[in-house]
Amino acid sequence: MDLTHLLYLHGFRSSPSSAKALRMAAWAATQPGLTFACPQLPPSPLDAMALVAGIVADWPAEGAAVVGSSLGGFYATSLAEQRAHRGWRVAVLNPAVDPARDLSRHIGTLTAWHDPQLKFEFTAQHVAELAALTPPARLTNPLRYYALIAKGDELLDWREMLARYAGCAGEVLEGSDHGLTDFEDHLPGVLKHLQG
Repeated sequence: MDLTHLLYLHGFRSSPSSAKALRMAAWAATQPGLTFACPQLPPSPLDAMALVAGIVADWPAEGAAVVGSSLGGFYATSLAEQRAHRGWRVAVLNPAVDPARDLSRHIGTLTAWHDPQLKFEFTAQHVAELAALTPPARLTNPLRYYALIAKGDELLDWREMLARYAGCAGEVLEGSDHGLTDFEDHLPGVLKHLQG
Protein backbone atom coordinates (compact mmCIF):
# COMPACT_ATOMS: atom_id res chain seq x y z
CA MET A 1 0.00 0.00 0.00
CA ASP A 2 1.35 3.41 -0.91
CA LEU A 3 1.35 5.88 1.96
CA THR A 4 -0.16 9.12 0.63
CA HIS A 5 -1.14 10.98 3.83
CA LEU A 6 0.51 11.05 7.26
CA LEU A 7 -0.72 12.77 10.42
CA TYR A 8 1.45 13.21 13.53
CA LEU A 9 -0.20 14.02 16.87
CA HIS A 10 2.03 15.28 19.68
CA GLY A 11 1.60 14.68 23.40
CA PHE A 12 0.32 16.69 26.34
CA ARG A 13 2.13 20.04 26.75
CA SER A 14 4.15 19.20 23.64
CA SER A 15 4.20 20.67 20.14
CA PRO A 16 5.21 20.16 16.50
CA SER A 17 8.69 21.21 17.72
CA SER A 18 9.21 17.98 19.68
CA ALA A 19 12.14 15.82 18.59
CA LYS A 20 9.89 13.00 17.33
CA ALA A 21 7.55 15.37 15.48
CA LEU A 22 10.50 17.07 13.78
CA ARG A 23 12.01 13.70 12.88
CA MET A 24 8.75 12.52 11.29
CA ALA A 25 8.43 15.82 9.42
CA ALA A 26 12.00 15.45 8.11
CA TRP A 27 11.27 11.93 6.90
CA ALA A 28 7.97 13.00 5.31
CA ALA A 29 9.81 15.75 3.42
CA THR A 30 11.88 13.06 1.66
CA GLN A 31 8.78 11.22 0.40
CA PRO A 32 7.57 12.60 -2.95
CA GLY A 33 3.86 13.33 -3.00
CA LEU A 34 3.28 12.56 0.70
CA THR A 35 0.87 14.93 2.44
CA PHE A 36 2.09 15.49 6.03
CA ALA A 37 0.30 17.31 8.83
CA CYS A 38 1.44 17.94 12.40
CA PRO A 39 -0.86 20.53 13.98
CA GLN A 40 -0.37 22.33 17.28
CA LEU A 41 -3.12 20.75 19.35
CA PRO A 42 -5.14 23.01 21.68
CA PRO A 43 -5.51 22.11 25.38
CA SER A 44 -9.17 21.15 24.94
CA PRO A 45 -9.40 17.53 23.73
CA LEU A 46 -12.70 18.33 22.02
CA ASP A 47 -11.10 21.24 20.16
CA ALA A 48 -8.05 19.11 19.35
CA MET A 49 -10.17 16.38 17.77
CA ALA A 50 -12.25 18.95 15.89
CA LEU A 51 -9.05 20.47 14.49
CA VAL A 52 -7.81 17.05 13.44
CA ALA A 53 -11.18 16.14 11.89
CA GLY A 54 -10.99 19.28 9.75
CA ILE A 55 -7.46 18.44 8.58
CA VAL A 56 -8.28 14.85 7.56
CA ALA A 57 -11.82 15.46 6.26
CA ASP A 58 -10.83 14.85 2.62
CA TRP A 59 -8.10 12.26 3.27
CA PRO A 60 -8.61 8.81 1.71
CA ALA A 61 -9.99 5.79 3.55
CA GLU A 62 -6.89 3.81 2.48
CA GLY A 63 -3.29 4.97 2.15
CA ALA A 64 -3.38 7.28 5.15
CA ALA A 65 -1.73 6.80 8.54
CA VAL A 66 -1.57 8.47 11.92
CA VAL A 67 1.26 8.50 14.45
CA GLY A 68 0.63 9.64 18.02
CA SER A 69 2.91 10.10 21.00
CA SER A 70 1.67 9.88 24.60
CA LEU A 71 -1.65 11.79 24.68
CA GLY A 72 -1.33 11.96 20.89
CA GLY A 73 -1.36 8.15 20.91
CA PHE A 74 -4.71 8.24 22.69
CA TYR A 75 -6.00 10.76 20.13
CA ALA A 76 -4.61 8.65 17.27
CA THR A 77 -6.43 5.57 18.58
CA SER A 78 -9.65 7.53 19.08
CA LEU A 79 -9.40 8.82 15.49
CA ALA A 80 -8.43 5.48 13.95
CA GLU A 81 -11.35 3.70 15.61
CA GLN A 82 -13.84 6.01 13.89
CA ARG A 83 -15.58 4.23 11.01
CA ALA A 84 -14.17 6.58 8.32
CA HIS A 85 -10.57 5.84 9.34
CA ARG A 86 -10.63 2.10 9.98
CA GLY A 87 -8.52 1.48 6.89
CA TRP A 88 -5.67 3.63 8.24
CA ARG A 89 -2.42 2.37 9.68
CA VAL A 90 -1.56 3.58 13.17
CA ALA A 91 1.65 3.92 15.19
CA VAL A 92 1.50 4.82 18.88
CA LEU A 93 4.60 5.87 20.83
CA ASN A 94 4.33 5.37 24.60
CA PRO A 95 0.59 5.95 24.23
CA ALA A 96 -1.60 7.28 27.04
CA VAL A 97 -4.22 4.65 27.87
CA ASP A 98 -6.37 6.47 30.45
CA PRO A 99 -5.50 10.18 30.17
CA ALA A 100 -8.67 11.31 31.96
CA ARG A 101 -7.42 9.51 35.07
CA ASP A 102 -3.76 10.47 34.67
CA LEU A 103 -4.23 14.13 33.76
CA SER A 104 -6.86 14.88 36.42
CA ARG A 105 -3.87 15.56 38.71
CA HIS A 106 -2.67 18.33 36.39
CA ILE A 107 -5.66 20.68 36.45
CA GLY A 108 -4.50 24.30 36.62
CA THR A 109 -2.16 26.66 34.77
CA LEU A 110 0.52 24.76 32.86
CA THR A 111 3.45 25.68 30.63
CA ALA A 112 4.37 24.21 27.25
CA TRP A 113 7.46 21.98 27.18
CA HIS A 114 9.09 23.70 24.21
CA ASP A 115 8.17 27.26 25.19
CA PRO A 116 7.94 27.88 28.96
CA GLN A 117 6.62 31.37 28.15
CA LEU A 118 3.50 29.75 26.70
CA LYS A 119 0.96 29.09 29.43
CA PHE A 120 -2.45 27.46 29.18
CA GLU A 121 -5.30 26.40 31.45
CA PHE A 122 -6.08 22.71 31.83
CA THR A 123 -9.51 22.26 33.39
CA ALA A 124 -11.92 19.68 34.81
CA GLN A 125 -13.93 20.18 31.61
CA HIS A 126 -10.89 19.03 29.61
CA VAL A 127 -10.66 15.89 31.76
CA ALA A 128 -14.36 15.19 31.08
CA GLU A 129 -13.72 15.64 27.34
CA LEU A 130 -10.91 13.07 27.51
CA ALA A 131 -13.21 10.59 29.23
CA ALA A 132 -15.82 11.11 26.50
CA LEU A 133 -13.22 10.44 23.77
CA THR A 134 -12.13 7.09 25.21
CA PRO A 135 -12.29 4.53 22.39
CA PRO A 136 -13.78 1.06 22.95
CA ALA A 137 -11.64 -1.32 25.00
CA ARG A 138 -11.28 -3.68 22.05
CA LEU A 139 -9.48 -2.36 18.95
CA THR A 140 -11.37 -3.13 15.73
CA ASN A 141 -8.23 -4.46 14.03
CA PRO A 142 -5.06 -4.68 16.15
CA LEU A 143 -3.01 -5.57 13.07
CA ARG A 144 -3.35 -1.95 11.87
CA TYR A 145 -1.45 -0.79 14.97
CA TYR A 146 2.23 -0.57 15.82
CA ALA A 147 3.00 0.16 19.47
CA LEU A 148 6.42 1.39 20.57
CA ILE A 149 6.47 0.95 24.35
CA ALA A 150 9.36 1.76 26.70
CA LYS A 151 9.66 -0.07 30.01
CA GLY A 152 11.71 2.92 31.16
CA ASP A 153 8.78 5.35 30.67
CA GLU A 154 8.81 7.49 33.82
CA LEU A 155 5.27 8.85 33.32
CA LEU A 156 3.14 5.97 32.04
CA ASP A 157 2.93 2.31 33.02
CA TRP A 158 4.34 0.17 30.21
CA ARG A 159 2.30 -2.85 31.39
CA GLU A 160 -0.92 -0.90 30.91
CA MET A 161 0.17 0.14 27.41
CA LEU A 162 1.09 -3.43 26.53
CA ALA A 163 -2.30 -4.73 27.72
CA ARG A 164 -4.17 -2.01 25.79
CA TYR A 165 -2.31 -2.75 22.55
CA ALA A 166 -2.17 -6.54 22.92
CA GLY A 167 -2.08 -8.26 19.54
CA CYS A 168 -0.54 -5.24 17.82
CA ALA A 169 2.80 -5.22 16.04
CA GLY A 170 5.55 -3.22 17.67
CA GLU A 171 8.45 -3.21 20.07
CA VAL A 172 8.79 -3.23 23.84
CA LEU A 173 12.02 -1.47 24.80
CA GLU A 174 13.87 -2.61 27.89
CA GLY A 175 14.93 0.89 28.86
CA SER A 176 14.45 4.22 27.07
CA ASP A 177 12.14 6.88 28.54
CA HIS A 178 8.81 8.62 28.03
CA GLY A 179 10.22 10.95 25.36
CA LEU A 180 11.86 8.02 23.50
CA THR A 181 15.20 9.78 23.23
CA ASP A 182 16.39 6.74 21.23
CA PHE A 183 13.52 7.14 18.73
CA GLU A 184 15.93 7.18 15.78
CA ASP A 185 16.93 3.57 16.55
CA HIS A 186 13.32 2.43 16.35
CA LEU A 187 12.11 4.61 13.48
CA PRO A 188 12.71 1.94 10.79
CA GLY A 189 10.17 -0.41 12.42
CA VAL A 190 7.59 2.37 12.69
CA LEU A 191 8.07 3.43 9.06
CA LYS A 192 7.95 -0.14 7.77
CA HIS A 193 4.56 -0.58 9.44
CA LEU A 194 3.18 2.75 8.19
CA GLN A 195 4.19 1.96 4.63
CA GLY A 196 2.42 -1.40 4.82
